[in-house]
Amino acid sequence: MADNTKKLMLKAQINEITEYHIYRKLAETSKDSNKKVLNKIAEDELRHYNFWKTYTKKEASPKKITIWFYYIISRLLGLTFGLKLMERGEELAQKAYNELSKTILKVREIEKEEKEHENNLINMINEEKIKYVGSIVLGLNDALVELTGAIAGFTFAFQNTKIVGAAALVTGIAASFSMSASEYLSTKTEDKESPVKASIYTGIAYIIAVIALVIPYFLLKNYYFALGFTLINAIIIIFLFTFYISVAKEVSFKKRFFEMAVLSFGVAALTFIIGLIIRVFLQIDI
Repeated sequence: MADNTKKLMLKAQINEITEYHIYRKLAETSKDSNKKVLNKIAEDELRHYNFWKTYTKKEASPKKITIWFYYIISRLLGLTFGLKLMERGEELAQKAYNELSKTILKVREIEKEEKEHENNLINMINEEKIKYVGSIVLGLNDALVELTGAIAGFTFAFQNTKIVGAAALVTGIAASFSMSASEYLSTKTEDKESPVKASIYTGIAYIIAVIALVIPYFLLKNYYFALGFTLINAIIIIFLFTFYISVAKEVSFKKRFFEMAVLSFGVAALTFIIGLIIRVFLQIDI
C-alpha cells in the first residue's frame, strides 16, 4: 500500500473518531429524540472509524480542540447550526474519500452514508431556535430596515449624537414592543408555534439590533462617525445572521445577504435625505 494512501486512511480515521466524540458529547447534554439521533450518528462514526482501523492497523486519537470547538458552537448557537457547520467544513475529508474510493469500493458506501444518512438524521433534530427562526428574522429585518433609516434621518435632522441616540433608543424600544405584539397576534391567528415564544424571540432580536445600532451615538461626539459605525454594525449583523441562516437552513448566503443589505441601506439613504430636507425647511437648529 502506497504511503500517500496510508496517510489518507489515517486522516479519515482521525476525522471519524473526532466526530464520534463530538456527537457523543452533545448527546450527553441533549434530551429525548435529539439524544437518540446524536447517539445513532455517533455509532455510525465509530463504525467508520473501525473500518479504517482494519486498514491502518493503528489506534487514532481525536482532535480535542475540534471536539471542544464544535461542542461550544453547538451549545451556544444550536445543535442544527453546529452540526451543519461541521458537515460543511469537511471538504478535506471528502477529498480523501474520493481518492480512496478509487481503490476500495466499500469507501463509496461510507461516503454515501456520510452525505445522505447523517444529513437526514441531523434534519430530524428537534430544536426551538430553528422553529422560531422566522420570528427572529422578522425582528432583525424590521429593526435593520426601520431603525437604520430612522437613525439616518435623525442624524441630519438633529445633528447631535446624544439627541439622535436618545430618539433612536426610544423609537427602537417602542418599535420592539409593537413588533412583539404584532408577531403574537400573527402567530396566534395562523395557529402555529407558541405565540408567546414567537413574540419573545421577535422582541429580543429587535432589541439586540437596536443596541448595536444606537450605541455609537452614545460613545462618539461626531455624528458622521457615529452614523458610519452604525452602518458598519448593521452590515456586521446582516453578515452574521445571514451566515447563520445559510448554514442552519441551507439557503443561499449571497442572495439573502445582498437582499437585506440593499433594503436596509436603501431605506437609510432615503430617510437620510428626508432628514436633511426637514432640517432645511423647518429650520431646525440644535
